[in-house]
Amino acid sequence: MSGNSQAVRLPKSYRFSGDEVIIKRLGRAVVLLPKEDPWQVMFDALQEFPEDLQIERDRHPRKETRFLV
Repeated sequence: MSGNSQAVRLPKSYRFSGDEVIIKRLGRAVVLLPKEDPWQVMFDALQEFPEDLQIERDRHPRKETRFLV
């Protein structure tokens, strides 16, 4: 630790293709995303799900909304 900052050394297997990353804090976790295309990480992760994945969830009846005009 130097001053008020910290440095982390990543193994080669976690190397990023670009020179810059986006740093996000999620609760107590710190997430690094490639700056050039942070959405690509999500798209790549979606490919890990099986094609026949089905998630069941409770469906609540839709509430009627009244608008005042």
